Amino acid sequence: MATLKSLGKYPSVTKKEGIAAVNRALAVLSAFEANDDGLTLSMLAAETGLYESTVLRILDSLILGGYVKRLSDDRYVVGPKALILSEMYLRSFNLADYVLPRLRQLVSDAGECAGLYVREKDQRVCVHQIQPPRSVRMHVVQGKAFPLTVGAAGHVILAIEDGVSGKRYDFIRKHGYCVTRAERDPESAAIACPVFAKGSKVLGAISLVIPLYRCTDELVERLIPLVSDAAWQLSNDLGGVSPYPSV
Repeated sequence: MATLKSLGKYPSVTKKEGIAAVNRALAVLSAFEANDDGLTLSMLAAETGLYESTVLRILDSLILGGYVKRLSDDRYVVGPKALILSEMYLRSFNLADYVLPRLRQLVSDAGECAGLYVREKDQRVCVHQIQPPRSVRMHVVQGKAFPLTVGAAGHVILAIEDGVSGKRYDFIRKHGYCVTRAERDPESAAIACPVFAKGSKVLGAISLVIPLYRCTDELVERLIPLVSDAAWQLSNDLGGVSPYPSV
């Protein structure tokens, strides 16, 4: 079974950027994300790819700092100091700080309107959107709600979060994107990819909206990787693990 490490979740312990010792300590802490019951020394070594002697030295430092706790049965769990970091993060967290830079880059690369949709019961709501600097463009009102059953972003949420059956939804789950033409609006097309946060939790979907008259197959093929990459990068920003790193 693939580990989080194999999915690229852990900070690299071999990359040259940063301080190697810090990267290793972060790798050890990250190993606890998918293991709520704690980990033994050998399990930590297997998860991180580090020698047990190295992991043990790192654990000694993390225990002294309060970030890891050793239990009586020799399992290690996250320590109380990590909760303080969590509270600091929540106090300073602003979704727009993460979403808007990704949407701006996508709009710059694609030249089309981009937005982030999140679920609100049986609807999807555009919580953030960026317009391209061109005269003919599709406009979506921020805060406007649409049915989940209509439009690329809604189909993505239904496929990934609800596991809805059907050929369209099977395709989305396999490939990680959805393309619709003249569905929600007779004059527009859309490409959407899922965004994940806090592990595998579905946050919503990034959607690129294109005027139908210029939505050629060639353009769609060029834009799908851009949307996919933006969704993957935003998922990574938000601590999500996306199974769709590229298209």
